[in-house]
Amino acid sequence: MEVMCDHIGDVTVVVLEGAQLDASSTGEFKRDIMPVLEKQAQVIFDLSQLGFIDSSGLGAFLSCLRHLQARGGDLKLCNMSKPVRALFELVRMHRIFHIFETQEEAVRAFRQQ
Repeated sequence: MEVMCDHIGDVTVVVLEGAQLDASSTGEFKRDIMPVLEKQAQVIFDLSQLGFIDSSGLGAFLSCLRHLQARGGDLKLCNMSKPVRALFELVRMHRIFHIFETQEEAVRAFRQQ
C-alpha cells in the first residue's frame, strides 16, 4: 500500500495506491501514514483505487481519525467504490466519517468549516 500526497491549500489529499487494505497491509499503511498525520490537520483519503477493506483497515482509518481529531484536525473520505461504501454502511462507519463523492466536494467541506 503506497500513499501519495497532494496539497490543495491547507488540505492534504492522500491517494491510497493499493487494491486492498486488510490485515496484511495495515501495518505498512499505519507506518506510512503517521508522518503525514503528524504534519497535517486537514486530511482527505481518496479511496478511488481501494477495492477492498476489512475490519483491520477500518480500524486503521478510525485510528487516523482519532489522531487528527485529538490535534484539532479532521479526516474526510472520498471516491469510494460501491463495495467499500457498502461495508462502511453495513458497519455504520458512514455515521462516523464524512464521506464525499469527489475530492472537490471534500476540499469544499473543509473550507466551509
